[in-house]
Amino acid sequence: MTNINTKQPKRLKRSFIPNIATVFNMFLGFLAITLILNNEPIKAGWVMMVGVFFDVLDGKLARLMGLTSRFGTEFDSLADTISFCAVPSILVYSVYVEGLPIILGAAISFMPLLFGTIRLAKFNIDTSDEPKPYFIGLTTPLAAITIIAFMLFNYQLYNDMGDPRLALVIVAIMSFLEISPVRFSKFPILSLKRGRNNNLRLVGLGITLLGLLFFRGLVLFPLMSVYIIWSIIKWTLDKDRLSLDLDSESNLEKNDVE
Repeated sequence: MTNINTKQPKRLKRSFIPNIATVFNMFLGFLAITLILNNEPIKAGWVMMVGVFFDVLDGKLARLMGLTSRFGTEFDSLADTISFCAVPSILVYSVYVEGLPIILGAAISFMPLLFGTIRLAKFNIDTSDEPKPYFIGLTTPLAAITIIAFMLFNYQLYNDMGDPRLALVIVAIMSFLEISPVRFSKFPILSLKRGRNNNLRLVGLGITLLGLLFFRGLVLFPLMSVYIIWSIIKWTLDKDRLSLDLDSESNLEKNDVE
């Protein structure tokens, strides 16, 4: 009994470590909202880039330390709702819908929040234990990054926020891709012993990080566009995609019934 009691507090303390990264992600989302409300959308965009780092970090830490839990999954989803669903919606409303009727502007701006939360809910009820090298549907962080990257790209290149019409088209596409059956490759595992595909993704991630370091906003939007378009083409040309998608849908329906 003594050994159990002495080990339990350590377990409890360690379990908070991944959640600390989630709290930082949530705080950065809240900070980005305050910056947008104070007419600082560019600063808000860069804050969210840091938020993505913490979003990736919490999951990596949980798996590395063997601390994955239902609470951690739900807590991470709530943080993502703020950082990668609410933030892009507020950003779009603040920057790109000027001149539209209020209801129409609000409806378009609502799309990242609506479709993002639907995606997070679907992700949480998918209890499959079998690891996959891809996501079904675009993740909320990647959708938010693409919208923010469009703004940063135009600001650095043209010193404005970009064509609002094109921005709203991108918002609609990103929103629908979040709940689509299209498969998108996951972030690579930080190891050179996980096969050729993982190594290629590691190289791509390294190029992206170096590009951000040296070229900042100029590189991210083109790279995200290539990643999304290539994923759609690859999924479209996959002859087994329909059967795989039907299997995924049946698993989700089974989870709903249970």
